[in-house]
Amino acid sequence: NVKLGGLGPDYEAIKEKKQKLKLQKEYSRQIKEYNMKNITLVQKLPTKPQVTPSVSRQKALEYAKKIPRPKTFMTRPSDKEGKEEVQSQTSDGSSFPKIPSLETLRSRHEKEKEVVAAFKALHIL
Repeated sequence: NVKLGGLGPDYEAIKEKKQKLKLQKEYSRQIKEYNMKNITLVQKLPTKPQVTPSVSRQKALEYAKKIPRPKTFMTRPSDKEGKEEVQSQTSDGSSFPKIPSLETLRSRHEKEKEVVAAFKALHIL
């Protein structure tokens, strides 16, 4: 009794593979349940007591506490206060910055004159 190959699907082989896959899934589900029960038992075990830090670590921490911290640069509050005092108010309530000193304006004017003269000498303007 010999069965020859054909063109259609082999239903018996498919049923065997399907049954084998079903058994594998059932086995994996049982193993998963067993492992979950064991994990919960392991988690209930007491944890190890905390080990005190080593002596060298304690010394290092004490040394770190004694080291002076670097100084941070603070902005000068006098500069901010000075800028606030520079502004003056007009009769209608608007504020204008205070006019710079006359000497600074004269020196700036002289510098700008020299720059303009240089441009004129080069015939740029």
